[in-house]
Amino acid sequence: MAEANWTSVSEFVLLGLTDSLDPQPLVFAVILVTYLLNLVGNSMVVGLVSTDPQLCSPMYFLLSQLSMVDMGLVSIILPQALVHALTQHRVIPFASCMAQLFLYLTMGNMDGYLMALMAFDRYVAVCDPLRYTAVVTRPLCLKIAAASLAVVIPHALLNTVMAAQLRYCGNRLQHFFCHLQSLLRLPCTRPIVHEMVVSTEGVLVLLTPFAFILASYVLIGVAVARLRSTQALRKALSTCSSHLTVVLLSYGTLVWLFFHPDSSSIPGYKQQVTFFYTAVVPTLNPLIYSLRNKDVAAALRRAKKKILTWGT
Repeated sequence: MAEANWTSVSEFVLLGLTDSLDPQPLVFAVILVTYLLNLVGNSMVVGLVSTDPQLCSPMYFLLSQLSMVDMGLVSIILPQALVHALTQHRVIPFASCMAQLFLYLTMGNMDGYLMALMAFDRYVAVCDPLRYTAVVTRPLCLKIAAASLAVVIPHALLNTVMAAQLRYCGNRLQHFFCHLQSLLRLPCTRPIVHEMVVSTEGVLVLLTPFAFILASYVLIGVAVARLRSTQALRKALSTCSSHLTVVLLSYGTLVWLFFHPDSSSIPGYKQQVTFFYTAVVPTLNPLIYSLRNKDVAAALRRAKKKILTWGT
């Protein structure tokens, strides 16, 4: 296509969760409730881990880091989605779109790397419990988290810079935020180089933590299969149940999205599935850890008791 035929795009129009530009009070209510529950639940986890001395182990430190990332992830996309759900003016400037893309890729991938680090924590707790305190330490967790950031930030920056350099002939983005795969449908010519980067480097960055989680649970499964004591088996399952539930929700949704691609018969299908794993799952995480983890539940009861005592 000739240079003169390219359209200069200075902003994008976000079509939202249902591909409709009409005001959507019900969608607004769903997004608002999800966002508020996310902030309340994850703030509660961060507060409990920061103040309760019985939640000082590396596992709960990692849980608090996951909660902060989850709050950051939804705060990148949901406030804007709230505004757009009640207005027909759903425009986002080009620069803001690229900034949102960068932050979303950073936070979204960091979420996976933290879950991988938590899987390593659970592996040591089940397979080598006597050396747990010596192997899994807070300095080690901080170093691995920093190394994860050193991976996800360049990845996000690479994809953002490449997306910013594309020539766009359309600006109607079929999503409720600046989603990379949706952006790659809008250039005037097929972005072959960027598609190759996404399918190689991008897949590698995404699948590395998943492969690590899978390997950890295979080793945990082998160790659990060798246990002859029913009590030991129950303890191992209790140790891993909360984290395994979160992993299944997160990666299970991605697998579902991969094997059930966007269907033209279901308007907004991909956006709604994306909303589930980017907003709903991070909102469910604190609930899962509170209900299925005795230490967190006990810390919550202690915090509630302190608050009631101060009130009287």
